[in-house]
Amino acid sequence: MTGGGVTVGRVLRQDRLTPGAAADVLTLARAAGDADGADPLDESVLLRLREPTSAAAHHSVRTPEGRLVGYARLDLADPTGAADLDLVVHPAHRRAGLGRALAVAALTGASPESVVRAWAHGDHPAAAALAVDLGFGRARVLWQLRRPLTDLPAVPRPPDGVTLRAFRPGADDDAWLALNARAFADHPEQGRWRLADLRARLAEPWFDPAGFLLAVEGATGRLLGFHWTKVHERPGSAPIGEVYVLGVDPSAHGGGLGRTLTAAGLAYLRERRGLGRVMLYVDESNAAAMALYRRAGFAQWCAHVNYRRG
Repeated sequence: MTGGGVTVGRVLRQDRLTPGAAADVLTLARAAGDADGADPLDESVLLRLREPTSAAAHHSVRTPEGRLVGYARLDLADPTGAADLDLVVHPAHRRAGLGRALAVAALTGASPESVVRAWAHGDHPAAAALAVDLGFGRARVLWQLRRPLTDLPAVPRPPDGVTLRAFRPGADDDAWLALNARAFADHPEQGRWRLADLRARLAEPWFDPAGFLLAVEGATGRLLGFHWTKVHERPGSAPIGEVYVLGVDPSAHGGGLGRTLTAAGLAYLRERRGLGRVMLYVDESNAAAMALYRRAGFAQWCAHVNYRRG
């Protein structure tokens, strides 16, 4: 808890979280994720929990004993003026109106003219019902795909003149950011990464430069593509790999580099990390990427739905 909070019914509003309060949110998110099979807050939200920014407002509900049982965050930092709403309620305290109370309290921070976006991770029916009741419409679907790391195909040879190597923190940062922006120019989140976004992830305990593969043009040293892998480790469950970000420069499309990078990253997760399964996220509207991953043996696991109001 922090000083200066404003109570709205059972909901406390705060402009920033102490480390202890942020840890409470992480504990709450883990409990909800374990129960639902999908984490309720995405990585970017978790990374920004402790940022001392006035662009985000935090709303919480606690038991009389001080246990956090509900949390909502309204982020107004988007340069387009849109707001992002994230919300989680403890599984043992649902169906008591806490989700609605948190959402209503958080939405008071957005102007009536603002576009507000909210994710329903795992496409939970209660989240869908609340979204409809609050005037949100289904706008975007992000699929989580999975496959076992067995019967992997051989890694295709890169195009002539192209080699694969590991990312070098500090040396490759700017070139990778420029490549990422080109590869994801039309992506609403990935294409807007800044240096601070990259370095926040390079500082995470899970980061392994050996699992961040770059495709480099030998004659010029230019980066043409990349496959950044990630390993999720959670107490009580087997670790799972992730195709964290996979991108190819538009100028290198059509030469098979995406297939080579995909196969190389999967081989790394299996052979170097000893994993038995892998997942990834892809927009349902990205037909080319969906087709690429289906050819690579991935199947649909669960959906994450983005709702929009305004």
